[in-house]
Amino acid sequence: MTGESSINFDAPAELRKWPSLNNQRRPDRETYMVTAGPLDQCMREFMARPEAVRHLYEIHTTPQPPLIVGVLSPEHIVELSRLRNFL
Repeated sequence: MTGESSINFDAPAELRKWPSLNNQRRPDRETYMVTAGPLDQCMREFMARPEAVRHLYEIHTTPQPPLIVGVLSPEHIVELSRLRNFL
């Protein structure tokens, strides 16, 4: 990888959850905020959730191209957590 991408883990973020039925997202409903704080805190709270329900969560934050988009999927959050632990 050429160049360096830095991530501001102090950026404001919200951990949001999809309403669910039988452990499945309810696409007919809106997400609701579980917690708000720095991106790092929201990632830690997400990672503390049982793996079986992580698909119901996402993080909303300010985009930080090229690595951070406005809405982070569960897969993206897991990868960013690995990166954060590596740094």
